[in-house]
Amino acid sequence: QVQLVESGGGLVQAGGSLRLSCVVSGTIFSSTTMGWYRQTPGKQRELVATISSGGGANYADSVKERFTISRGNAKNTVYLEMNSLKPEDTAVYYCRAIIENRLYWGPGTQVTVSS
Repeated sequence: QVQLVESGGGLVQAGGSLRLSCVVSGTIFSSTTMGWYRQTPGKQRELVATISSGGGANYADSVKERFTISRGNAKNTVYLEMNSLKPEDTAVYYCRAIIENRLYWGPGTQVTVSS
Protein backbone atom coordinates (compact mmCIF):
# COMPACT_ATOMS: atom_id res chain seq x y z
CA GLN A 1 0.00 0.00 0.00
CA VAL A 2 1.50 3.27 -1.15
CA GLN A 3 1.48 6.08 1.40
CA LEU A 4 2.77 9.64 1.21
CA VAL A 5 3.06 11.89 4.26
CA GLU A 6 4.09 15.54 4.07
CA SER A 7 5.56 17.63 6.87
CA GLY A 8 7.33 20.92 7.41
CA GLY A 9 4.57 23.41 6.70
CA GLY A 10 3.84 26.34 8.97
CA LEU A 11 3.59 30.10 9.32
CA VAL A 12 6.48 32.24 8.08
CA GLN A 13 7.01 35.91 7.30
CA ALA A 14 7.52 37.11 3.75
CA GLY A 15 11.13 36.64 2.73
CA GLY A 16 11.55 33.65 4.99
CA SER A 17 12.20 30.00 4.25
CA LEU A 18 10.64 26.61 4.86
CA ARG A 19 11.62 23.06 3.98
CA LEU A 20 8.89 20.56 3.19
CA SER A 21 9.43 16.81 3.36
CA CYS A 22 7.40 13.93 1.97
CA VAL A 23 8.09 10.39 3.12
CA VAL A 24 6.94 7.65 0.76
CA SER A 25 6.29 4.01 1.66
CA GLY A 26 4.98 0.96 -0.14
CA THR A 27 6.89 1.41 -3.40
CA ILE A 28 10.37 1.44 -4.87
CA PHE A 29 11.00 5.12 -4.24
CA SER A 30 14.21 5.41 -6.24
CA SER A 31 12.39 4.67 -9.51
CA THR A 32 9.40 6.93 -8.81
CA THR A 33 8.78 10.35 -10.33
CA MET A 34 7.80 12.74 -7.56
CA GLY A 35 6.21 16.15 -7.49
CA TRP A 36 5.01 18.98 -5.29
CA TYR A 37 1.72 20.72 -5.99
CA ARG A 38 -0.22 23.40 -4.17
CA GLN A 39 -3.80 24.53 -3.88
CA THR A 40 -5.65 27.53 -2.48
CA PRO A 41 -9.40 27.67 -1.79
CA GLY A 42 -11.46 27.99 -4.95
CA LYS A 43 -8.54 27.31 -7.26
CA GLN A 44 -7.25 24.24 -9.06
CA ARG A 45 -4.27 22.38 -7.72
CA GLU A 46 -1.17 23.63 -9.54
CA LEU A 47 2.26 22.23 -10.23
CA VAL A 48 5.13 23.56 -8.15
CA ALA A 49 7.99 21.23 -9.08
CA THR A 50 8.73 17.69 -10.20
CA ILE A 51 11.78 15.47 -10.00
CA SER A 52 12.43 12.34 -12.01
CA SER A 53 14.04 9.15 -10.78
CA GLY A 54 17.26 10.38 -12.35
CA GLY A 55 17.10 13.68 -10.49
CA GLY A 56 15.98 15.92 -13.35
CA ALA A 57 13.84 18.77 -12.02
CA ASN A 58 11.20 21.06 -13.46
CA TYR A 59 9.64 24.12 -11.84
CA ALA A 60 6.66 26.38 -12.28
CA ASP A 61 7.77 29.82 -13.49
CA SER A 62 6.40 31.39 -10.32
CA VAL A 63 8.86 29.50 -8.09
CA LYS A 64 11.98 29.29 -10.26
CA GLU A 65 15.09 30.68 -8.57
CA ARG A 66 13.32 30.46 -5.18
CA PHE A 67 12.34 26.80 -4.67
CA THR A 68 14.47 23.68 -4.98
CA ILE A 69 13.16 20.12 -5.20
CA SER A 70 15.44 17.25 -4.24
CA ARG A 71 15.23 13.62 -3.24
CA GLY A 72 16.91 11.41 -0.70
CA ASN A 73 16.48 7.88 -1.99
CA ALA A 74 18.05 6.34 1.11
CA LYS A 75 15.29 7.92 3.21
CA ASN A 76 12.45 7.50 0.68
CA THR A 77 11.93 11.24 0.95
CA VAL A 78 11.39 14.12 -1.44
CA TYR A 79 12.08 17.67 -0.27
CA LEU A 80 11.00 21.14 -1.28
CA GLU A 81 13.29 23.94 -0.11
CA MET A 82 11.38 27.22 -0.30
CA ASN A 83 13.23 30.51 -0.03
CA SER A 84 12.21 34.15 -0.43
CA LEU A 85 8.64 33.19 0.33
CA LYS A 86 5.85 35.53 -0.74
CA PRO A 87 2.28 35.86 0.54
CA GLU A 88 1.09 34.40 -2.76
CA ASP A 89 2.91 31.17 -1.92
CA THR A 90 0.31 30.57 0.81
CA ALA A 91 -1.42 27.27 0.03
CA VAL A 92 -1.79 23.66 1.01
CA TYR A 93 1.20 21.82 -0.45
CA TYR A 94 0.75 18.25 -1.66
CA CYS A 95 3.26 15.57 -2.52
CA ARG A 96 2.49 13.36 -5.52
CA ALA A 97 3.93 10.09 -6.79
CA ILE A 98 3.47 8.49 -10.22
CA ILE A 99 3.61 4.72 -9.90
CA GLU A 100 2.73 2.44 -12.83
CA ASN A 101 0.74 5.28 -14.40
CA ARG A 102 -1.32 5.85 -11.23
CA LEU A 103 -1.23 9.00 -9.15
CA TYR A 104 -0.86 8.94 -5.39
CA TRP A 105 -1.23 12.00 -3.15
CA GLY A 106 -0.39 12.86 0.40
CA PRO A 107 -2.88 14.62 2.71
CA GLY A 108 -1.09 17.97 2.33
CA THR A 109 0.64 20.45 4.62
CA GLN A 110 -0.39 24.08 5.09
CA VAL A 111 2.08 26.86 4.28
CA THR A 112 1.09 30.38 5.29
CA VAL A 113 3.25 33.38 4.41
CA SER A 114 2.42 36.61 6.20
CA SER A 115 3.16 40.04 4.74
